[in-house]
Amino acid sequence: MTIGRRLRHLQRYREIALAFARNGFGYFVRELGLTKLIPHWRSVESQHHSPTRTTGERLRSFLQELGPTFVKLGQIASTRHDLFPPDIIEELQMLQDKVTPVPFDEVKRVLEEELGASLDAVFREFRQEPVAAASIGQVHYARLRSGEEVAVKVQRPGIRKTVETDLEILRNLARLAEHRLHWAKQYGAVELVEELAISLTAELDYTLEGRSSERIADHFKERQDVRIPAIWWDLSTRRVLTMEFLRGIQLHDAAALEKAGYNTAQVAEAVASLILEQIFISGHFHADPHPGNVLVLPPPAARKRRGRKANIAADGPNSDQQDDSQHSGSKDSSGNAPVIGLIDFGMTGRLTPGMKNHFASLIIALRRQSTDGVIKAIESMGLIPDNADWQELRRDVDRLREKYYQVPFREISLGEAVTDLFHVSYSHRIRMPADFMLLGKALLTLEGVITGLDPEFSVVAVAEPFGQKLLLERLKPGKLAESAAGYAAEYLDLLGELPSRLRSLGRLLVRGKLPLELSVRDVDRMLQKLDRISGRLSFSIVLLSFSIIMAGLVIGSSIGRQPGLLSRFPVLEIGFTIAAVMFLYMLVSIFRSGKK
Repeated sequence: MTIGRRLRHLQRYREIALAFARNGFGYFVRELGLTKLIPHWRSVESQHHSPTRTTGERLRSFLQELGPTFVKLGQIASTRHDLFPPDIIEELQMLQDKVTPVPFDEVKRVLEEELGASLDAVFREFRQEPVAAASIGQVHYARLRSGEEVAVKVQRPGIRKTVETDLEILRNLARLAEHRLHWAKQYGAVELVEELAISLTAELDYTLEGRSSERIADHFKERQDVRIPAIWWDLSTRRVLTMEFLRGIQLHDAAALEKAGYNTAQVAEAVASLILEQIFISGHFHADPHPGNVLVLPPPAARKRRGRKANIAADGPNSDQQDDSQHSGSKDSSGNAPVIGLIDFGMTGRLTPGMKNHFASLIIALRRQSTDGVIKAIESMGLIPDNADWQELRRDVDRLREKYYQVPFREISLGEAVTDLFHVSYSHRIRMPADFMLLGKALLTLEGVITGLDPEFSVVAVAEPFGQKLLLERLKPGKLAESAAGYAAEYLDLLGELPSRLRSLGRLLVRGKLPLELSVRDVDRMLQKLDRISGRLSFSIVLLSFSIIMAGLVIGSSIGRQPGLLSRFPVLEIGFTIAAVMFLYMLVSIFRSGKK
């Protein structure tokens, strides 16, 4: 590491330590041994002690103070209901990308570096004021030389280096925390930071966002009621993404929708069906369908080929020429169905066929109010720790079931029900797949949007047919045969490994090194049994010794010619009586232990 980089790291460590102190987390700085980075530490800590704010409020302020990396990490963490308590999640969900737009000169420099051509050679028009600005990048409206309207997403200069530096520091702090703090090791601080870092690093590569957009668009390529921006790949790189510019009405503008002649209840159903089809059928879904990312569009005259190419430095059609679809009415060829457009695919989720099946099973179990079914679905989707209290888990799921007992299924909030399950997962340290947590976020966001359009609309009512369709798919002969073939292959692999495993077990037995793992409860039970066994063994030895003595007396009395002192007493009778009593006691104790 160069001297300059070390100095930057040192300065950043100091900024993080001060942010901890200013937001009431001074104890964390002390525990990690970072106080030496801040001169006059005691005065700094006492000056910023703030007992009036909640932990969640102080955490949100801490993240906002440290800038883009920490804000994005907080936004990603807000989807992890299985890792953080509800009050923290609520505050993290309030994090916003309130950043100053990058000056146009810097945007121009990044564009020309990435595209390898001057701005004028690529675009007929490029507006300097961004349409939207966020912590990672900002979006500008532009018009290509061919006259087509595009949205150009440009990454902020230097943001990659900033994020990489912050993530490196966070990894070091997480390792230090696990070494010094028991709770940090218990929560897996290093693993948590690494998981969040993977998600954030993926957002720095705009080509991944473009591929996600195209995968979702490919599923709807035959649909005329869905519009997803086409990507101009020859004008896109890891730091620049050029896509089709969609004009439409945002979902939060109900007045504009009604003025344009749309039925808001119909729009709500169209949006819900679109998102749920992505979740249940395609498995690749938009994880952030907030009102700004969902548009209601006029119907296109015709679907155009995706993956377009730009004509750089070539005269195209009149710059004022627009697609006829921009001037179409608010209704499509069917007369009244709205066209839904999705934008901004920076946050998407992907469900494997197995995860889709587990989610469908969860919905069925919720409907049937089956505690066993819910627990089985959770066990299939999450990683339940070895030390989980299954009895307490069952009680928590029962309480959840009682919350929805006799509530009409159509009145249940699917997002709220899934979030309640996440809270149960958090309390029992059940780790869920990150994509499943994104699913929960998507459902919550979707229900919030739908409620604004039609308060009486039930997302569950729309989700149920998709879940039933998914379950019917599982029962098709082809799917059953495929599953059977998969299980057969697993069993064949297991049978193939069996001889080598048996040989290994045999070697361990021969060496007397068979490993045995016992829980504390098992150890206590075994110690009690060993104590009883040792007592009976001692008793048996005493009985055996007494029997040997009695046998000696019998033999001695039978071969002795002169009467001895013992012959005057009934020793043999007394001895046999005592031996019989001891033998009966031993039989009774063995019989009683066998019944326990």
